[in-house]
Amino acid sequence: MERYEIVKDIGSGNFGVARLVRDKLTRELFAVKFIERGQKIDEHVQREIMNHRSLKHSNIVQFKEIQVLLTPTHLAIVMEYAAGGELFGRICNAGRFSENEARFFFQQLISGVSYCHSMIADVWSCGVTLFVMIAGAYPFEDPDDPKNFRKTINRILAVHYSIPDHVQVSIECRHLLSQIFVENPEKRITIAGIKSHPWFLKNLPMELMEGGSWQSNDVNIPSQSTEEVLSIIQEARKSVPYPNTVTHLIEGNMDLDDLDAEVEDVETSGDFVCHLSS
Repeated sequence: MERYEIVKDIGSGNFGVARLVRDKLTRELFAVKFIERGQKIDEHVQREIMNHRSLKHSNIVQFKEIQVLLTPTHLAIVMEYAAGGELFGRICNAGRFSENEARFFFQQLISGVSYCHSMIADVWSCGVTLFVMIAGAYPFEDPDDPKNFRKTINRILAVHYSIPDHVQVSIECRHLLSQIFVENPEKRITIAGIKSHPWFLKNLPMELMEGGSWQSNDVNIPSQSTEEVLSIIQEARKSVPYPNTVTHLIEGNMDLDDLDAEVEDVETSGDFVCHLSS
């Protein structure tokens, strides 16, 4: 990790911490996810790394050529830096998006999900994201009692949602949402169905169309071999003793005490990261 210098913290969660770093030679920026060595390096982490490293899509954050490294205390995953920030943060700043802007981001989201061959369960999540972008609120919260979690659960089970009266939404968009928010997964619209829906197809960028520039049989071919990555992951599973006070993550520049300080709490599963164009 000697070749990188720290710029700032960019997120944290159950997995550990993410930091923005700069390559000292190229000055290129990267995001590095640090996961504590030992028990946290489980089969889920290994599966995420091995699956993600082969993905090649304009709307999915890419792994760097050298993707995984070991520090004395952490496994470091080096990834492309998505400078546009969190979609949720952008929605919060804007309040809500216009329908055209929401469609622009939704098209990218569906394109990335489709590329990953995700199952139908992702359709519901994509629908929630679309609703939040358009309405500036979650679809199943009671507008009069939004913090009542029990009411929210009951509304989800009943598929009870409504678009606020002050939000102007086209008939086509309302129809798509009604096809997404269907209780029976077998009757719910599929990703393929979304991609052929008139609302989705409107102003669809050329590169996202079937046969577009991103669609090829190419995959990422990083410089690290599969065997090398697996070896590093196996080594990272070994717990290493270290002081509870200060632990250096990158040659004395990254202190463990700093990890919980002044870091934005960003929830992320790490399963799918969508890289949205601005």
